[in-house]
Amino acid sequence: MTAQSESWRIYLSGEIHSDWRDQIETQALAAALPVTFSAPITNHAYSDDCGVEILGAEPNKFWHDRKGAQVNAIRTRTMIEKSDIVIVRFGDKYKQWNAAFDAGYASALGKSLVIMHQPEHAHALKEVDAAALAVVENVDQIIEILRYVIRGELDAG
Repeated sequence: MTAQSESWRIYLSGEIHSDWRDQIETQALAAALPVTFSAPITNHAYSDDCGVEILGAEPNKFWHDRKGAQVNAIRTRTMIEKSDIVIVRFGDKYKQWNAAFDAGYASALGKSLVIMHQPEHAHALKEVDAAALAVVENVDQIIEILRYVIRGELDAG
């Protein structure tokens, strides 16, 4: 199978408070790119409370959060390990320690890593950026990278 016809598996990690994932999926579909996407659970309440909902209540917030983090890690680790490319978005509003962890995990596995954030976060994310193969500011740049690495095409527009 050639790179152009195989389905590339892309994991979309990072902030969950904007529609950036939907934008990537919509634009990739419009460009007819052979990709499949996976992502963490983006329902914030589910992500926070899955551990205690499934495994039982915890009176201590530390153990409440830990149960959730461990259950979520089953999905995150599996999807990152199966991915060809990991895209991590750092948003403006929150410190996303989980996104930084995902980027580090993907890097340690030798995954192709693309980081997206605004220029004002470059200093804070310099170590994360150094592990990436590309650092972008917007979804359009991600789509152009995917078009290029999958099809060998540059957008002439």
